[in-house]
Amino acid sequence: MKEQTITLKNKQNVDYPKECTFSKEDWEVLSKYWFPVAESREVTDKPMPIKLLDVNLVVYRTKHKVVVFRDLCVHRGTPLSMGWVEGDDIVCPYHGFRYGTDGKCTSIPAHPDAKISPRLCMSVFPVIERFGLVWTSLLGKEDNLPHFEAWEDDNFQQIVCPPFDIKGSAGRQMEGFLDVAHFAWVHTESFGDRNNAFVPRYQVDHTDYGLHVEYLSTVSNYPKGQQSRAPEDFKWLRVFDVYPPFGATLKVHFPNDGELWIMNAVCPISARETRLFVPIARNFDKDSPIEDVYAFNLQVFTEDSEMVENQKPEELPLDLQMEAHIMADRTSVAYRKLLKKMGLGAIYTS
Repeated sequence: MKEQTITLKNKQNVDYPKECTFSKEDWEVLSKYWFPVAESREVTDKPMPIKLLDVNLVVYRTKHKVVVFRDLCVHRGTPLSMGWVEGDDIVCPYHGFRYGTDGKCTSIPAHPDAKISPRLCMSVFPVIERFGLVWTSLLGKEDNLPHFEAWEDDNFQQIVCPPFDIKGSAGRQMEGFLDVAHFAWVHTESFGDRNNAFVPRYQVDHTDYGLHVEYLSTVSNYPKGQQSRAPEDFKWLRVFDVYPPFGATLKVHFPNDGELWIMNAVCPISARETRLFVPIARNFDKDSPIEDVYAFNLQVFTEDSEMVENQKPEELPLDLQMEAHIMADRTSVAYRKLLKKMGLGAIYTS
């Protein structure tokens, strides 16, 4: 499926949700950025309900494009995700109102000859289809999509792992992805080793997009049972790039010029609900079963989620005095400072 960018010029009528779990200030900042909301392969002509930053949306595919609307018919407030798609129109199941991809009402079955009021127009949100995912933004003002060159490289196999739901905040999940000191303790069943807990010194560089970190250690990235594949003295280089607020990529250098690229693509459903999408690209083991990749990815992030779902406070503290820090936390400290600089809450953010 060819990935594409779709630009929509309709104004987006979206206000701070009535029962929003984010502070108004944090919501207004986050609403400017792009987030993944669905796998491309899951978006069909059957409308699918999604939620982003406590706003209910609907996503569907016509013959020509992917569309994201507010999941709320402007006539009587029925979710359009209960309806269906005919041609380029989505049909409301309550009274049969039809809406084109530009959000404008195209038909009122009860009054087929009447002039259609311009008020009968849905809020339409911009869409970018990239990395096997559908991305949208409530305001679409900031460009924060990650760079992921391996996705377009014919030497790599591209894989989109099934999404993973976490009952925790996006900020806590992101920081966990960037943390290198937890490998030996949280991932002992997947790839970590409690006898190899040392974290060598590393450097964090600020970039025009966020942060760049290169971390060299002896911690293997092979699953348990395969770690003998690496030479005994092999040094593992992990390269992190952070695209705030909640996006990051990790490139792991394997033996024999192998590379594994992992994207941590986060959808903040609410302040306490996070949906994680994980596009992966690799230039080795391309004939091995994809199901093994799914299983290992699920194992690693399940191990992570147990920590994220039990951390207190649930939000990520941006006031650095709220928690203690060690030298191994250089990336997370820089990440917290970056979020605060973006205008997110000085004490906590989700």
